[in-house]
Amino acid sequence: MTHIRVNDKFTVRWRPGMTVRDVIRALRFSYALLVVRINGQVIPREAWEHQTVHPDDDVKIWHMIAE
Repeated sequence: MTHIRVNDKFTVRWRPGMTVRDVIRALRFSYALLVVRINGQVIPREAWEHQTVHPDDDVKIWHMIAE
């Protein structure tokens, strides 16, 4: 079984064709303002439905907090 590591602490079971949106759903991240970076590149929100994620990718997902 292959997995994706997110933020160096979360694990999501990978499947072929998995997108950024799929990873966010699998982690149950519900924050309105998320920033996603894959292999050092920021992925725009409008690309989340189409941007695929691979097991060897360095995936970071942060939620933005405003004061």
